Amino acid sequence: MKNNKMSFLGKKPRKETDIEITAPAGSYESLMAAIESGADSVYFGIEQLNMRAKSTNNFKINDLNRIAKICKKNKVNSYLTLNTIMYDHDLKFLRLICDKAKKSGINAVIASDIAAISYANSIGLKVHISTQANISNIEAVKFYSKFADTVILARELTLKQIKNIVDEIKKQNIKGLSKELIKVEIFVHGALCVAIAGKCYMSLATYNASANRGACLQNCRRAYRVIDEETGDELKIENKYVMSPKDLCTISFIDKILESGVKILKIEGRARAPEYVSKVVRVYREAVDSYFDNSYTKDKVERWIKELESVYNRGFWQGGYYLGKKLGEWSGGYGSKANREKIFIGRATNFYKKANVGEFYLEAGGIKVGDDILITGTTTGVVELKVNSIFLNDKPVVSGNKGDKITIPIKTKIRHNDKLYVVKGVKNA
Repeated sequence: MKNNKMSFLGKKPRKETDIEITAPAGSYESLMAAIESGADSVYFGIEQLNMRAKSTNNFKINDLNRIAKICKKNKVNSYLTLNTIMYDHDLKFLRLICDKAKKSGINAVIASDIAAISYANSIGLKVHISTQANISNIEAVKFYSKFADTVILARELTLKQIKNIVDEIKKQNIKGLSKELIKVEIFVHGALCVAIAGKCYMSLATYNASANRGACLQNCRRAYRVIDEETGDELKIENKYVMSPKDLCTISFIDKILESGVKILKIEGRARAPEYVSKVVRVYREAVDSYFDNSYTKDKVERWIKELESVYNRGFWQGGYYLGKKLGEWSGGYGSKANREKIFIGRATNFYKKANVGEFYLEAGGIKVGDDILITGTTTGVVELKVNSIFLNDKPVVSGNKGDKITIPIKTKIRHNDKLYVVKGVKNA
């Protein structure tokens, strides 16, 4: 996808390439964060029939028009996930969703079920074949090229296998419905599932909540003990989180990924917070741009990794299957290992545009000069800055306390009711 968007890294014009970074959007805050951070496209779910159906981070069908409008205005592609398996009782709603997406101007749907693929094709709605299809070879690509222009490869492939598929697409001149060469997309960052292609049945078997219907309860992320039922003896294991993989992180070899010939880099995380989307997109945007302007260095990689560690993560498996590493990078704990956390303290009550000053009511906590803060909003997206000065009743102060209405100089426009957080380091992260 080529465009003339401005890079949000220093506000300098970004080098135009045919590499697309696609970002997760589970809310309007995350949608705006993705756009502001330099994403070329976003993917999102609505209601049920997507793999994050259980998550609170989902839009409604009536949001489609607004999402499409925002994306078009910002020259960003919009992809709607319809990647669950479909039952007969889903088909009416499936058709309704596709019709609405087509009418709204959504660029494509991401699907693996033949019912979704077939109906989208029938109304001229573009399709991206989901990683749930587990595409792992060139014959699978050839098969799905009859229905789509983009294929999202299985996450279990090595870079050598991926490059071979890309090379064969060119060699065999495999084209999709648009009569252009099939594009290859891979995941570059975010959560990994212990099951192949995410096709896990553990949640279904234990809680009757199907992961393949977007209702996974993630019992794989919990700690387990291994006990011999006959003797009662318990095996001693160093890590009780034996089914919870660390998150994928490819920033240290993004150059090799780009050299493999893939065209779309996908960031996982529709259930994660806006600041995660903002940070991860910014880092990968800078890494891709650095590769193309020949400034991709080891020092930058080390800085990028530290930045990525500041937002939600389960620890990083740097390399993943892509570099041929065996699975065994387990999280070692429950939840995030981020070395920074946000604490809600208040909301914006006004923004004085001429003075570039934000006004906030501190309803849940205090703030002081030198604090790092985070501001999020459905139109604002994500704003991060360090507090250099605070004013209370038009007088400079070193801190503000719960119940105060303060003002802080802010260069970026914020909106009424935007949320204000203080960001602090986490001990023993």
